[in-house]
Amino acid sequence: MIDPLPIEPLRRPPDATVTVPGSKSYTNRALLVAAMADGHSVIDGALFSDDTERMADSLRRLGLRVEADAKAARFDVWGSGGAIPTAGADLFVGNAGTAARFLLAFVALGHGRYRLDGDPRMRLRPQGPLLAGLGQLGVAIAAEERAGCLPVSVQAAGIEGGTVTMDGSQSSQYFSALLMVGPLTRRGMEIHVEGELVSKPYIDLTADVMRTFGATVERDADYRTLRTSGGQRYQARAYTVEPDASNASYFLAAAALTGGRVRVNHLGRSSVQGDLQVLDAFAQMGCTVARADDHMEVRGPAQLRGIAVDANAYADMALTLCALAPFAEGPTEVRNITHVREQECDRIDAAVTELRRLGQEVEEYPDGLRITPRPIQPATIETYDDHRVAMAFALVGLRVPGIAIANPSCTAKTFPEYWDCLDALRA
Repeated sequence: MIDPLPIEPLRRPPDATVTVPGSKSYTNRALLVAAMADGHSVIDGALFSDDTERMADSLRRLGLRVEADAKAARFDVWGSGGAIPTAGADLFVGNAGTAARFLLAFVALGHGRYRLDGDPRMRLRPQGPLLAGLGQLGVAIAAEERAGCLPVSVQAAGIEGGTVTMDGSQSSQYFSALLMVGPLTRRGMEIHVEGELVSKPYIDLTADVMRTFGATVERDADYRTLRTSGGQRYQARAYTVEPDASNASYFLAAAALTGGRVRVNHLGRSSVQGDLQVLDAFAQMGCTVARADDHMEVRGPAQLRGIAVDANAYADMALTLCALAPFAEGPTEVRNITHVREQECDRIDAAVTELRRLGQEVEEYPDGLRITPRPIQPATIETYDDHRVAMAFALVGLRVPGIAIANPSCTAKTFPEYWDCLDALRA
């Protein structure tokens, strides 16, 4: 792949129907829950990317049978009923946050010594609340170098379950990790959220996967307490992963940006993926949004409008809004996304830096940013090895010439086919 990759502007607004790969969030949850189930599960429509391959590889290293067919977008998983066949393993998760957090809870069900490590950025991403939560459950777990970060060693002897309190301000993945292993404990799990929980819709996504495989999970209305009873069994099944809403958003945003029409099939109004809430922001910016049983569609306006939004529930989409902002009439403000500073990169800092590189007037806040549109300056966008920076800022190049994306291969983390799919909008 050319690096940096030049983005050629579209010659006309797209009128397209797009199919995107399966959801990373669903795929990694389904892989883990299938591994904890009794029997053989088939996961169809799965995402094959760096993140999901890290999860599948780790499960194999733990002694579980996982077969992959990337061409068919299918995983076959033979679950062990919550047992971990190996009495020890060294796992490497790269920069896959879901894999790191879900596996930390999973290996605690085992008996033996397990060690998890990641790449340099993953070693900086916080795991402290989850380590503390597992410690409250009696798990012998310790960070080896930097407090609250990978590499982490677990001397596992099973989990009885119980009551846990964790800080909710950094990631909902800590809570999903404990919820998924909770049914296999004797006492179950009651998790109390300290502070405000970020990215709440991902809890509902986790609960959706758990229920599909036969486990019960409850929460109160304001996500302050999460519960799952113990002594349950996950049942193996055939499971179909729905398309990834986060990845779909870039194509729907392309319609918003260019005044075109884009439909994403097989992603309907019943989806609980929280990133679909970005469609409400698109509507505020002047787009026509259609939600049907089997698709989502966006038609862009002649002129986008600047907006002010609380993007906490769909923080992964904040960069997408930042890419639209230079083409809006009036400022755009995106707030309540402090936790994205701890993701693949500091995404607020990255957005500020790259928008200024494009000639935009940007004010940075601790929890977000405000963008006042200015004429676009040609630039090569630095991506900080962050797939979402690359995918979002590539949209700018669909409207104006002179935009290139450095390290475009970083999109392999969640969407290896992104550049081909984006190019298909020209058809």
